[in-house]
Amino acid sequence: MQINIDDKLLPAFLEQAQQKKQDLDQYLNFLLSQLEGKITQQSQFKVSIKTKIKLAKLVIAKALREYGSENVCVAWTGGKDSTLILEFVRAVVKEENLEMPETMFINEGHIFEEIAAFVKEWQSKWKLVVHEVQNTDVSSKAKKVGDPVIVAELDEVNRTEVKRLGYKEKTFPFEPESYVGNHLMKTVAMNRFLSTKKFKAVITGIRWDEQDARATETYFSPRGDKFTPAHTRIHPILHFTEKEIWEAIMLLKVPFCSLYKEGYRSLGAKGTTKKAGSKPAWEQDFDKVKERAGRRQDKEGIMANLRKLGYM
Repeated sequence: MQINIDDKLLPAFLEQAQQKKQDLDQYLNFLLSQLEGKITQQSQFKVSIKTKIKLAKLVIAKALREYGSENVCVAWTGGKDSTLILEFVRAVVKEENLEMPETMFINEGHIFEEIAAFVKEWQSKWKLVVHEVQNTDVSSKAKKVGDPVIVAELDEVNRTEVKRLGYKEKTFPFEPESYVGNHLMKTVAMNRFLSTKKFKAVITGIRWDEQDARATETYFSPRGDKFTPAHTRIHPILHFTEKEIWEAIMLLKVPFCSLYKEGYRSLGAKGTTKKAGSKPAWEQDFDKVKERAGRRQDKEGIMANLRKLGYM
């Protein structure tokens, strides 16, 4: 997010930046990082959950004002993070007297029944416009998870995307969280949707702490190349930890999928997502067991590559 600086301060800042052989933005970031260090080193300093919620809502409000609600789409997985974001968006549009943006639910081809039921229930209760997005060209080639998909039988877009991955086999198994499956069933599905709907921004629920490949993301992240329609990714909850997500959910009484009560902490495809423990997600030891420990681990290892290709 941009910070406005009083014009009267700029001459002195610019002089210092030139002396340090930095551009003005670099120098201002240097100053702010020093100030942040002094603030956070104060005894018993802690950013409250209410402040974190306020910052998330500020990011959302800025996005809706800048792009217009009709040009913004919220990516909703049915998981805790994106559902919390939807609650923030609902609060912002009420406070700012704005229209509720539409939402996008990506069906990667093997979703939990509990997630589908949860999305359907709260779509109705919150009166949401939900677009179910699926790469049907791929899913129609398989009757069940694990079935081989013949690359040559895919349309030109999907064949090109398979080639981008460096995949050279004639077939690949229909597995939504494999390297090929994840790209085609999530990223390509989303890009094909965005190319038809022309949204200018997509709000997503990623966080700095959940995955190393996401640790350097920014609140406003422009995207777009010959494979990806130009748009900006909006990340309102980057600054939350998993623990704080649950604190906010309990504080605001936000609904969540029943799978979290059963011990799941991160929800992916049904066939490759396991429980992280026997206790409800919010009661588990966040320090000893990683949040995404129950997810397919070869995908976790290639997350950086998937994100370069456009994944969230």
